[in-house]
Amino acid sequence: MTTGFLAAEGGSSISPSEHVGQFEFLGMTFNGDTMWASTIAAVIVVGAGFYVRSRVTSEVPNKVQMAYEALTGYMIEQVQGRMGRRPAEYLAPLTIALFAFILFCNWLGVIPSGHPEYLRPPTADVNTAYALAVFVFISAWVWGFREQGVGTLRRFVQPYAALAPLNIIEEIAKPISLSLRLFGNILSGTIMIGVIALIPWWGLWIPNAAWKLFDLFIGAIQALIFALLTIMQFFGPAVSEEGH
Repeated sequence: MTTGFLAAEGGSSISPSEHVGQFEFLGMTFNGDTMWASTIAAVIVVGAGFYVRSRVTSEVPNKVQMAYEALTGYMIEQVQGRMGRRPAEYLAPLTIALFAFILFCNWLGVIPSGHPEYLRPPTADVNTAYALAVFVFISAWVWGFREQGVGTLRRFVQPYAALAPLNIIEEIAKPISLSLRLFGNILSGTIMIGVIALIPWWGLWIPNAAWKLFDLFIGAIQALIFALLTIMQFFGPAVSEEGH
């Protein structure tokens, strides 16, 4: 049953379970707005990649190239600080891709799309947040077995074998906490935009503009946090015996 968080005098409500274009297929429920917004964000990321590639030069770098190199350098530095130089060559691109995709997903909420919202941030849907966390979780385990084989399981009995049950519970809880952190922060921004939309038109634009600027900042911070926690919580322990 769908229950609204907030209700205005006209009866409109704001609920995380209400989606535009929701449909059933093979007994499963699909959120249409999440699907097309995710597709738009993915197309933007791929298009931005091709654009940056076309602007790369071996001569004096332009502003686009400098911004990308700064982001790449920062991510490589974070991975190297946690895992060393060789893993950084492989994991830095994954971290950058995650950051860029989540960033554009978060920023889609800034674009006005009417009420109900037709362009809702995909990360305001818990299913997207769970999917991202599960992808990172599986990728980290695949990477760990690739690097250390069954030796990657040793971290579950460190520092003492008696702590193995707690370590397993912690490992399962990590993707849940990572996804809910992202979902909760982005959903709260979506709710605030909905609340602001209830203000009469003559007093709407000032709080709406102020919040959307703040939402841009929050979206960038949450994307960066997700990308960095991917390294620290998942890939670091997966390939480092002392990383746990």
